[in-house]
Amino acid sequence: MADQRYRFPFLARVVLATLALTILPLAALGQSNSDCLMCHSERSTTMTKKGKTVSLFVDRVKFNASAHADLQCVSCHEGFSASDIPHAKKIRPVQCTSCHTDEQFQKFSKSVHGTPREGKGLAAACSDCHSTHAIMKLSAAKPAELQGFIFEACQKCHARVEEKYMSSSHGQAMKAGIKGAPLCIDCHGEHSVLAQSNDSSGTNKKNQAATCLKCHADDPEVRARVGPSAGFIRSYENSVHSRAVQSGNDLAAACSDCHGGHDMRKGSDPASHVAKRNIASTCGQCHPDVMEQYTNSIHGKALASGIMASATCTDCHGEHNILSPKDAASPVAPANVSSRVCSPCHESVRLASKYGLASDRFKTFADSYHGLADKAGSVEVANCASCHGVHDIKPSSDSTSRISKQNLAKTCGNCHPGANENFTKGSVHVIAASGNDRVLYLVATTYIVLIGLTVGGMFFHNLIDFVRKSRRQLMERRGAIPFHHVASRRLYLRMSLSERVQHASLLISFFLLVLTGFALRFPDAWWVVTIRNISPLMFSIRGILHRVAAVILVLASLYHLYYISFAPRGKQLIRDLLPVRNDLSEAFEVMKYNLGFAKTKPLLGRFSYVEKAEYWALIWGTIVMSVTGVILWFDNTFLNLLTKLWWDVARTVHYYEAWLATLSIIIWHFYFVIFNPNSYPINLAFWKGTLTEEEMAEEHPRELEEIKRREHPQEEYEKS
Repeated sequence: MADQRYRFPFLARVVLATLALTILPLAALGQSNSDCLMCHSERSTTMTKKGKTVSLFVDRVKFNASAHADLQCVSCHEGFSASDIPHAKKIRPVQCTSCHTDEQFQKFSKSVHGTPREGKGLAAACSDCHSTHAIMKLSAAKPAELQGFIFEACQKCHARVEEKYMSSSHGQAMKAGIKGAPLCIDCHGEHSVLAQSNDSSGTNKKNQAATCLKCHADDPEVRARVGPSAGFIRSYENSVHSRAVQSGNDLAAACSDCHGGHDMRKGSDPASHVAKRNIASTCGQCHPDVMEQYTNSIHGKALASGIMASATCTDCHGEHNILSPKDAASPVAPANVSSRVCSPCHESVRLASKYGLASDRFKTFADSYHGLADKAGSVEVANCASCHGVHDIKPSSDSTSRISKQNLAKTCGNCHPGANENFTKGSVHVIAASGNDRVLYLVATTYIVLIGLTVGGMFFHNLIDFVRKSRRQLMERRGAIPFHHVASRRLYLRMSLSERVQHASLLISFFLLVLTGFALRFPDAWWVVTIRNISPLMFSIRGILHRVAAVILVLASLYHLYYISFAPRGKQLIRDLLPVRNDLSEAFEVMKYNLGFAKTKPLLGRFSYVEKAEYWALIWGTIVMSVTGVILWFDNTFLNLLTKLWWDVARTVHYYEAWLATLSIIIWHFYFVIFNPNSYPINLAFWKGTLTEEEMAEEHPRELEEIKRREHPQEEYEKS
């Protein structure tokens, strides 16, 4: 070949001449390695090819230590005459496939290296990676030698990649000799190196997670050195990113999109793509609009100023297991935002004291209607993000903030159409009994004292009444006092059919209101959780039932008003229930009797102070609960009319009045119709409408006397 010139040293030329005269006749016996190395072991043996000097030197020591040491040179180099200089006009390339026809070659032939490039041949031949005569036997190589070989083989062509790799955590681990540190072939493969766009490539987006998990989840030695657990790392497989990648979305994030490819660094490294200060920009590669909003937010500015406790993308959305906001398990799902995203920071005493934050914000939100409804399962009620924003959260002092005073009505109007400035008049984050707002605190404190005194007084009154009646019954049984028994089996009308229907309406609506009301106020109570777990619709059903029960109560109350105004029996009923001066003296005498200061109990009429107190408390409570209930029901209207402060007052009154009514019914009413020794196990007047003569004699003796006097006026005249 015209452009190939061989240069041999003088000794080599002498040897060749000798070969031609004496040894070549024996060529039929084969060319030995020693024959070849007589020339090629000389470092000065070169050739010129295309204007470049190419060494033809073969290191005898390295060759003898190589995987091919047992082979003859002519096993690979064929199609030439050793006696000719040059040996052939065109040296035939070595064909490794003459020996290596196994699976490895099949993989190589389909790889990015083994696929012929248009007009350029192979990207890399066997010798480019394995070298020519110093081919290492990898199965016998020491780990350090193997690492060095692989690294040097790849960096010949990929020098820029090598620079990134060496600065990465993987490269540093390899340099430090840490067992399990990944090399090029661990991610890209050996003979089967494929383009990333190939679906079968280990670095293809669909396969990246599996490639990384081979070490980070499946290798015990790697798991022992890496902080995050295998479960945490594997959680990527369930993420919105992984699902998008597996569905064919090439724009979705895989491992290398966040952590980097060859320049992967630990999150603790400030230069890492996933270092806290860099996370927003990393996420911003796919979410540029969100990154811009976050950068201008209070969280983004705080982080940029060096406050590392400030929230960034992964603090809210998670790290590997990032889920869609529509997924109920996602921390940023509407039902979870407040409790799982905002509260860990804004309820932290440590952060509050360090950065001057208010630590009661989540507590006050949780106590609000929004917070209670959110916890109870409402998917439409406002959470923290509804008011403060999502990625664009700013302080109220910022005029562009959603909660800035001039923007607050507009923010409220997103959920409350027609909201005016009155929506903003009142504390937003407030607990009535905490003292944050004087008016609410006064209302709450007044009710707490009232409930304590009222319920406490009722309990004491009923306790001494129970002890006195029980003691008397025990003494009668043991013969200590004469047994009081009424032989008559006569029944006396206590409640008419109309009155029993009214009572039933009141009973059903009252307890339905109590259950559905407290279910909202205490959404985590065991009995509420049991009901909520029945169906996601239970919160909506609860609200409907509460309002239906309220309507029934109001209608029953209106009918009762008609009844006592126009029905003859109703008119008599209200006259008998009107308080009189004698009620106080009766109450005092009963207390004296129950405490043992009087020997006889006063004779009580149709309605004593017991029933009168309960009736008028019921009237008062119904009015209060109805008025405040309407205000709460039609919130948009009354927030516009009354301001948020007075709407909160109505809500506070409604809540504490519910407690007062519920405890009064349990302690006062239930005692006299169920647990009262004279009525136990139950007073059946609510069902049958009648009382026995014995019950009349025990509880309403004066009324019994009046009935008999009306029935037998002559006998009463003769007695008198």
